[in-house]
Amino acid sequence: MQVPPGASPVTRRLALAGAIVALDQATKSWAVAALADEPANLVGDAVRLRLVRNSGSAFSLFTGWTPILGILAIVLIVVLWRMGRQEADRATAIALAVVLGGALGNLSDRIFRAPGFLSGAVIDFVDVGPWPTFNVADSAITVGAVLLILRGLRRQT
Repeated sequence: MQVPPGASPVTRRLALAGAIVALDQATKSWAVAALADEPANLVGDAVRLRLVRNSGSAFSLFTGWTPILGILAIVLIVVLWRMGRQEADRATAIALAVVLGGALGNLSDRIFRAPGFLSGAVIDFVDVGPWPTFNVADSAITVGAVLLILRGLRRQT
């Protein structure tokens, strides 16, 4: 996704979030098609790709609360969008856009995947050692959150 020269900072942040959503959804579509029958080991059993449908939140907590998690995600997305539009610090605004892209990616699953609106399971497929299985959106949320924490710590010094 190419942003036109001279685009506003808000447009650039929205493009970043959109690129994360596009990458997330493309990799999830691939995972559903390629990993449905069996997992693929990349580095022995330590790193593998396996299809998991997560109806809960991070770490598969709150399984069965999918509609509530979807509504909370919508609220979070609105808050992230408003904060990102108003944020003057470029690094913080980029981190917010990265989290926004991840949140939109997982919300898309909850809205558009079976069994239906706000009931869909999030597609996870990266399985690394003892960590819960995750996806591109989860990675974006984590990276963005770490950047926000680091930026907040830097502002305090």
